Amino acid sequence: MLRKTIYSPSLLLCILVLTQCSKDTDNTNSTVDAFTAVKANLNIDMANLANYANQSIPAYITKDNGLANPISNSKATLGRVLFYDKKLSIDNSVSCASCHIQRFAFGDTAIASRGVEGGLTGRHSMRLINSRFSAEVKFFWDERAASLEQQTTKPIQDHAEMGFSGTNGRGNLTTLLTKLQGVDYYKELFKSIYSDTIVTEARLQECLSQFIRSIQSFDSKFDIGRATANGNNQNFTNFTAQENEGKTLFLSPPVFDANSSRIGGGLGCGGCHGAPEFDIAPGSRNNGIIGKLNAAGIDITNTRAPSLRDIVNSAGVVNSPFMHTGGITTLQAVIGHYGTINLAPGNTNLDPKLTPNGIGQKLNLTAPEVQAMTAFLRTLTGTNVYTDVKWSDPFK
Repeated sequence: MLRKTIYSPSLLLCILVLTQCSKDTDNTNSTVDAFTAVKANLNIDMANLANYANQSIPAYITKDNGLANPISNSKATLGRVLFYDKKLSIDNSVSCASCHIQRFAFGDTAIASRGVEGGLTGRHSMRLINSRFSAEVKFFWDERAASLEQQTTKPIQDHAEMGFSGTNGRGNLTTLLTKLQGVDYYKELFKSIYSDTIVTEARLQECLSQFIRSIQSFDSKFDIGRATANGNNQNFTNFTAQENEGKTLFLSPPVFDANSSRIGGGLGCGGCHGAPEFDIAPGSRNNGIIGKLNAAGIDITNTRAPSLRDIVNSAGVVNSPFMHTGGITTLQAVIGHYGTINLAPGNTNLDPKLTPNGIGQKLNLTAPEVQAMTAFLRTLTGTNVYTDVKWSDPFK
């Protein structure tokens, strides 16, 4: 005879709780087990992802070119792995980080960065700090990429840079996608984010651009002063007199005579590099640097520039050579370039802001002005971006 067991309501509740706890434990173990290859190859704690999505951004920073692709911790983490993985090159020799180095503000001290099989970049590698905080949405020196998303996979397909060009016997981007799809830690990462292991160009672009946009620097002396000031033009209480003078020179437009010779005002740098982001203004043309890197002829198409933040490190040492040619190596020389602008033959794309009255500007810089400008530009440098683990190599 079967005996019918009757449970009290309290006992039933305990059984349900214990059963649910058992299920939760199983799910947790399953999640941990899902990242076996990640744990074996990468210095990443998948249970405690770094904060990419909710970093502190000052209220006075208003420009953002990443609104259509908001940052998530998981996708930026995958972007970090892709950024540092040499498997993204045809011969496993270079990664994105080979040309964009954290300790140099994600730039390169070499004039031309080295790619696969001895190849060299056609232009100097642009620093990536604060790429998100720009009104200009186009990327590359010549703005040939309509967005950062489009930019991220073009170096991979460049024959000299990362090599998946589809020419001279090399595989194309599809070859890379198949290659990555066979890598165990990518299987785990893509599965956790997209619920499948399929690697596509769109997914590479989405994750790489999120990681790059996460690289930010807002702990500079400028930011400390700006946080307590009533706007950019007010003297900052934490600045020296020289630094405040340099800030005024940077932000104030010059006054020219009929011969485009400066007779008053500032230097007008803020007309192209607007504070407080110090990004390049959309619609800017070239700045008079029209040479080619290691090649003859002229190139008048370079109209973009990185943010001026972190152009030097905390010791005041230049992080990388300036301009697309890498031909200028000091802040003083950069300032001096704008002191006298010449209209070179064939340069039909010179920015009109540098040619008042149709004549190349002559700023008539004094030594104290150059020193003040140099002092101010050094205030745009932070510290955390050079050492923060979340932007470092996950393979170490």
